[in-house]
This record gives sequence, C-alpha cells and structure tokens, in this order.
Amino acid sequence: MDAAQQSAAWARIAAAARQDLSDVSLATAGLACAEDLDADSLGVVVITTGRIRTVALATDERSARLENTQLVSGEGPCTEAYLDTALIQVPDLGKCPERWPAFAETAAALGIRSVTAIALEVGPVRIGAIDLYHTTPTTLGPAARARLEAYARILAALTLDAHPHLVSTTGAPVAPGPPGFPPAVHQAAGALAVQQHLSTEAALVRLRAHAYRHDEPLLDVAHRVLDGRLLLERDHDPP
Repeated sequence: MDAAQQSAAWARIAAAARQDLSDVSLATAGLACAEDLDADSLGVVVITTGRIRTVALATDERSARLENTQLVSGEGPCTEAYLDTALIQVPDLGKCPERWPAFAETAAALGIRSVTAIALEVGPVRIGAIDLYHTTPTTLGPAARARLEAYARILAALTLDAHPHLVSTTGAPVAPGPPGFPPAVHQAAGALAVQQHLSTEAALVRLRAHAYRHDEPLLDVAHRVLDGRLLLERDHDPP
C-alpha cells in the first residue's frame, strides 16, 4: 500500500466533504476520485460470486447507463476487473469494440472513449468494482494508477458500509457466470412467468431484452412490471 497516495486520496475526500458541508460518503469519495483523476464519469457496482448485483454509485447519467448496460448484458470491464483482481485499462474503446460489444456500443453513443476498472477489496474479500470513464482516449500513468488503487481501498470500505449485507456473501466462491440481479428483478421475472405462462428463465430474458431495446434501467423495468404499469405481452422484444 502506498501510504502517501492513501493520505492524498483521504485529503481530497475530506476537502470535498467540507466543501459540500456533508459527511464522508461513497458519493463524496466517488466524486473526489473522478475529479482527482480528471475522469468525466465514475461508477461503482456491487458484485458477488462474479455477478453484478446492483449499481452502488453513478456520478452522472452516462455512468448510470453504462453500469446498467453491464448489468443487463452480463459483459463489461467491471466484471472482468473483479474476476481477475486486476486493473483493467482500455485506452480507446473504439479500437476494440468486439471485447464487450453491448458495452462498447453504449459507450460510443454516450461519447465515452476510455475506461479503467479496478476491483474493490476489503482485506481478502472482493465486493465490487469501480469504472472510471473518460471522453477522450486516456492511459493512466503509474502515479495515477497508484492513486486509483488508493481510492479503491477507501471506496471499498465505504461500499461495505453502505451495503453491509455483503458481509454474508464473503464465503461464496468466485466464478464467472451469467449476470445476477437485485431481488426486484427476480420478483418481476417470477410475476411475468406466472402472467405469461413462461419459465422464470424466459421471463428474465424478456425483461432484459426490453431494458436493452428501450435503453432503460433494468430495475426501472422490473418495478414497472411489479406495479402493473408495464405489460410486456404488448411488446415484441427479441431475446
């Protein structure tokens, strides 16, 4: 651990909290990290057993849409960083769109050219990942990578504080797999399965297809189905 980088990161976070007259929080720390590293946007996701569970932080609409795209598609830099326990850096997404096709398509539409992702760890336990976005092709140098690693340690602790249920999942094995979803999504899939005489797997595919086709957050689609405000039998969303 680089003590100097850790101290510098904490100082930026504390200064941001004082400026906003607020307590130190995940949101405060995320914004300080993005500003310090000259990023245009930042997202934090909670991941367990290699599956994205929820978006813990999005500093703007662009990061919210990109994190949701990863949740819906099951592909993207945050899961890769989590599974590999490595810093994933793609200086120019336009040069490798085949790596994460759905993610790259959304990034291009939003004007995002570069992404850097790093796992969030509390001791030996991985609980999620950070995505750092730039609108221009960007490569973080050694000092910036060290600073990001310092922020990752801080953001991991704040994420765990905001999502204490993660403590109960720390014994689960880490393995790649299809995307996992928050409870509301599974509830909506169950309700849709009953309504349309589908398997729960097929119902979940329909929810994801609708969210992807209409570029809507998956959780919003799930809540609308549960509230009876969205009747997917009227839609024709291909899987």
